[in-house]
Amino acid sequence: MIKESPYYVHNRNTNIELYRIVVMFLIVAHHYLVNSGLIQVIENEPLTGKSAFFYVFGMWGKTGINCFVLITGYFMCRSNITLRKFLKLFLQIEFYNIVINLIFVFTGYKDFNIKSLYEMLWPIKSVADGFTSCFLLFYLCIPFLNILVHNMNKQQHQLLLALCLFIYTILGTTARIYVSMNYVTWFCVLYFISSYIRIYGINYKDVKIKWGWLSLFSIVISVSSVLVLSIIVNTPGREFILVSDSNHIMAVITSVCLFMYFKDLQIKNSAFINKVASCMFGVLLIHANSDTMRQWLWRDTFDNVGWFATDYAVLHALISVTVIFIICIGLDLFRQRFVEKTLFNILDKKLFVK
Repeated sequence: MIKESPYYVHNRNTNIELYRIVVMFLIVAHHYLVNSGLIQVIENEPLTGKSAFFYVFGMWGKTGINCFVLITGYFMCRSNITLRKFLKLFLQIEFYNIVINLIFVFTGYKDFNIKSLYEMLWPIKSVADGFTSCFLLFYLCIPFLNILVHNMNKQQHQLLLALCLFIYTILGTTARIYVSMNYVTWFCVLYFISSYIRIYGINYKDVKIKWGWLSLFSIVISVSSVLVLSIIVNTPGREFILVSDSNHIMAVITSVCLFMYFKDLQIKNSAFINKVASCMFGVLLIHANSDTMRQWLWRDTFDNVGWFATDYAVLHALISVTVIFIICIGLDLFRQRFVEKTLFNILDKKLFVK
């Protein structure tokens, strides 16, 4: 009996994998802005060409989260969660938690105590807005979500989507209504969206929807809202109201439009793009591993705030994000080749192939 063949080669869609790469680059750019203290500097000064660049450069993090979960839902609604798949995800998270924290401890950058031991060994840090913890828990919900989406008819699926989006997106974007949300719940809503796309598609009679133009239009609206509100509002953070969290309206619309555009994009299959894309979750796990990593990377090493005062701020941002992106890809390729492959060669013989 084969629970999941380790020799099965997944046919990756290069168009979706390219989308995954673009999204992760934008998430790293978002972290350049928000994890370094730079956003507070920008919000405390009048809008300039430089600060406008950084607003646009770093505004896509929450939209990017949506994009990643939409990809997961699109493929997993037609697949099954197996022990092998879950172990690959879990062990990847644990590998980076342990290795990165040990490096910080051994170099003296971080003290070894109960808290650091907890950060190394326990993958669930918060069931709120931490992507990794919530994604791991959401992943366990997928078999039950599949039972739901495959036992609803199209109209029931539409009504469920309308209800969830009204609660979390329409009300959630309204400034005067407080909507408390954790990412596990929101990822389930995104799963309903992506599973609907996979099962029924999004069509309007016989009219072919121009997702490229809709994507561009939604991006323009998102950017314009941030730049205009940064001038007219006096409350820090309110300039991002339409994209400030994953459930907010333009973060949802933009992510869905971009997903539909890349899903239908006709490009030649590329083993290189597919391989690089396989590292994208690793890129996230490395560069956004912990508060210690954020402090070391963006504040101490790259000194984003210090560089902002120079004439090379924009160049520094572009180079820093690109360098981090490439290094993290290299590290995860190393992990895949020498850690994951070796470990699963053993596990496959012992557990998964009989």
